[in-house]
Amino acid sequence: MSRHRQSIGKEGEEIARRYLEKRGYKIITANYRTRHGEIDLIARDGATLVFIEVKTRTQERFGSPFAALTARKCLNISRVAQHYLITHGGTEQPARFDVVSVRPGETVEVEIVRNAFDLSP
Repeated sequence: MSRHRQSIGKEGEEIARRYLEKRGYKIITANYRTRHGEIDLIARDGATLVFIEVKTRTQERFGSPFAALTARKCLNISRVAQHYLITHGGTEQPARFDVVSVRPGETVEVEIVRNAFDLSP
């Protein structure tokens, strides 16, 4: 991944983090990694543990940020989330996956899809 794309991704994650915190999410960790991949943000929304994928796009020609979330990516995120739940003793707590779309620019656009997909076995 180019430095430019990494920079855009990090900017999008920071925008998403601030946006979520303003809406009451309590961020637990960022960039949680396992051999299966990475979850951008893990947070609490009330009693619910939320695994958050942030998708950032500066141009529409590559599709919307949500279009970048493939079935394979969802499966990998789900595996990382399962690892987190097992290693942090949280397999019985309510959890969900949210996706945050960020379009940085002169006017920043942020959109959240709650319960974007299910935890896969």
